[in-house]
Amino acid sequence: MKIARHTDKNFSAKLREAATPDSLFDLEIEQRTRQILDAVHTCGDEGLLECTARFDGAKLTADQLAVTAAELFNASLAADEPLRAAVAEAEANIAGFAKKSKRKAWAGKNSHGASVGEKFDPFTRVGVYIPGGTAPLVSTALMTITLARVAGCKEIVVTTPCGRDGTINPAILFAARAVGATEIYRVGGAQAIGALAYGTQTIRRVDKIFGPGNAYVSMAKRLLFGRVSIDLLAGPSDLLVLADDTANPRFAAADMLAQAEHGSGHERVWLVTTSATVHRAVEKEIARQLPKLPRREFIQRVLDRNTWLIQVATVADGVALANRLAPEHCEVLTRDARRVSGGIVTAGAIFLGNWTPTVLGDYVAGPSHVLPTDGAGASFAGLTVDQFQRRTSLVEYNRASLKKALTSVKKFAELEGLSAHGKSAEARFK
Repeated sequence: MKIARHTDKNFSAKLREAATPDSLFDLEIEQRTRQILDAVHTCGDEGLLECTARFDGAKLTADQLAVTAAELFNASLAADEPLRAAVAEAEANIAGFAKKSKRKAWAGKNSHGASVGEKFDPFTRVGVYIPGGTAPLVSTALMTITLARVAGCKEIVVTTPCGRDGTINPAILFAARAVGATEIYRVGGAQAIGALAYGTQTIRRVDKIFGPGNAYVSMAKRLLFGRVSIDLLAGPSDLLVLADDTANPRFAAADMLAQAEHGSGHERVWLVTTSATVHRAVEKEIARQLPKLPRREFIQRVLDRNTWLIQVATVADGVALANRLAPEHCEVLTRDARRVSGGIVTAGAIFLGNWTPTVLGDYVAGPSHVLPTDGAGASFAGLTVDQFQRRTSLVEYNRASLKKALTSVKKFAELEGLSAHGKSAEARFK
């Protein structure tokens, strides 16, 4: 772990290092991702299958890409009651939250007396990426597909990595189908994002792509922005814990270890505290808790590479640093945590107090856990149901309202040197 204290002479330099994006703009990752996307764009299924064999070790044929009805049936049979109960509980909270934030059509009158408003239509065909690999994220199926279903998307296309034998974790299949997936394909990585964006002989292109992923998945989404609509840049996880002397060091350490265990090595974790006692205690707690965790080797990579324990002078300084780092998850373990959180404006999600671990947001609280990472929170918000809706404005004038607008329309047309613009409105009165 890396240590920084506000009394250090090189404190500013350390903060610059702590704030440097890890993978979102990595040139080597970008070059490799471009090659993968080009293979899928140029060769379709052939390129997709070659990448799947190379990166996942699964040698498939085109007719094996789609998950069959028999596989979905078997996955449903394999789902035990605790899994069914957990999926139902999480889905209820996620759907309830999504229904409250769904955009609704509206109409009103402008200064001319004309009718203006907006309508919101679901995207017809959306693609959802569900990470697999060393940690099959069953919860991501709920945090994405549920929103698409609530929005009213008719075609919800899921891609998720398979194992070397071509199988997909049955819990992912059960959850995806239970909450509304209409198609599921056994492909992952940047090649899956390319297939959703470009389309192949087997997988039809989608209107918009959703879901988190590793550094290559996030890079693929960044590179394809504009060719297809993209939700946000949600890559390897990160967490900032903002703490004063009221924070429980054991809780803070456990939450930091949890977000470090995903396994890519690009995850990022920061403790930002005003308390020297908490600073030391969290370091000791991490050392105490780590040996007991099954994924300690994955976690250790993140601790060595991207974990910072930072002591600041004041809580206000901590808030300023949180806004600079723009964390995916931000836990506020301070006095009057709600008030303190009011100053944090770049976090993907904020968790208030010692009894609100980030894992609640990961699984069951209600808001989607698909959140901006690697500093993208400064520009992007987390995934919400309205991102599955396409906005269209509506305008309707009659003769009287058009006449009221005509003088201003003609003036703007004159100023811009676009006389046909003015004449198109004026023609209706001649």
